[in-house]
Amino acid sequence: MAMMPNPESPPPDGLPTSPSTPPAAAATSSSSSPSRSLSRYESQKRRDWNTFGQYLRNHRPPLSLGRCSGAHVLEFLRYLDQFGKTKVHTPLCPFFGQPNPPSPCPCPLRQAWGSLDALIGRLRAAFEENGGKPEANPFGARAVRLYLREIREMQAKARGVSYEKKKRKKPPQVPQPQPRPPHTLSPSPATGAAT
Repeated sequence: MAMMPNPESPPPDGLPTSPSTPPAAAATSSSSSPSRSLSRYESQKRRDWNTFGQYLRNHRPPLSLGRCSGAHVLEFLRYLDQFGKTKVHTPLCPFFGQPNPPSPCPCPLRQAWGSLDALIGRLRAAFEENGGKPEANPFGARAVRLYLREIREMQAKARGVSYEKKKRKKPPQVPQPQPRPPHTLSPSPATGAAT
């Protein structure tokens, strides 16, 4: 992979912007209808999709979306690591496995697993919304899923944080009174009939 370096700093969401598109032009070209405002999710999905498109155009040689594979998606995720803000300790670091280290260390900053997982989810949806077939979706490739699992496990060990699935909270159930069985009279041993 030969990427053109971007000397500009990344935007607050951690993803690089297109160096060739001025901000004013990007703002006007990204809104399809001025009367309808997009949700935060839809806006982020559009930004992510545009960023991935820019990545494909800057790729050497340039790549079309139709020729993009899971391997290219992995390349893109590794490229994004340089814009990460999450400290991931190396196994040799004295703070490896500690969630809150007491002092700074030279370990690299990476994209957090949760950010990458959410990004892949948005790009997977955007791919299909832009005419891609679900069975040909490079963001759903097995290699991408395995990579995300590997990143999650590595970051959990390095940062001492467990990423366990959140259990759904069930609505509290109000105990309903049980119907009482009908009360039947049975002869007690003291008042029973003589034999």
